[in-house]
Amino acid sequence: MPKFVELWIYLSATPLFGLTATLVVYVLAQAAYTRLGQAAWANPVLWSVVVLASLLTLTRVDYPTYFSGAQFIHFLLGPAVVALAWPLWERRHELRQRWRALLLASLAGGGAASASAMLLGWSVGLPHEVILSLAPKSVTAPVAMGIADAIGGVPALAAVFAVITGMVGALSGRTLFGLLRVPAQGTGWMARGFALGTAAHGIGAARALQVNADAGAYAGLALGMQVMLASLLIPLIFRWV
Repeated sequence: MPKFVELWIYLSATPLFGLTATLVVYVLAQAAYTRLGQAAWANPVLWSVVVLASLLTLTRVDYPTYFSGAQFIHFLLGPAVVALAWPLWERRHELRQRWRALLLASLAGGGAASASAMLLGWSVGLPHEVILSLAPKSVTAPVAMGIADAIGGVPALAAVFAVITGMVGALSGRTLFGLLRVPAQGTGWMARGFALGTAAHGIGAARALQVNADAGAYAGLALGMQVMLASLLIPLIFRWV
């Protein structure tokens, strides 16, 4: 037992801990997700976050120590996002035909997501800084932090809101699309993917990519469009207002 404790103390203080813990937990969560028939509530990202957060709390490993190893996986997020461009390149002829409709859908979806969140926050009496932090909630977390900082919000809160939004979108997407009778075939996959990428950014795009190639491609497109449009328009609108 003393040797195990010594080994644990050594591993928890090195980059090996964060990297190994993240990979092992996610692989197990993904295996459970597949075994359960890809049930929405078994989303591997959600349970990986829950298990890792619990593990860090129980073992009293601080986040900087954990991230010293997990940063190697974090680095791969950049290439992973860039890789989403390949499915779009394969569908470039469709995009040329539909670019006007996609642009309007992106503007409408992003505007509705931002405005509804802020109005809800205002209606329940949240502080002004918190309401501003809600504005970029449907943009991927790093960009949301920059937007929140530019308009007077709290970057850390913006990141939390963005992650929660992505999780909620990934978990509830299938149910909502079913209730709205969006078909899971043909152009319905395009609509599902684009809506999920617009509302739930990277986490939603990852979920769409697991389900259908067309849905994943359009979710990646929606993710990129939201990043560009929100980065340009939200600071400008708040400056005018």
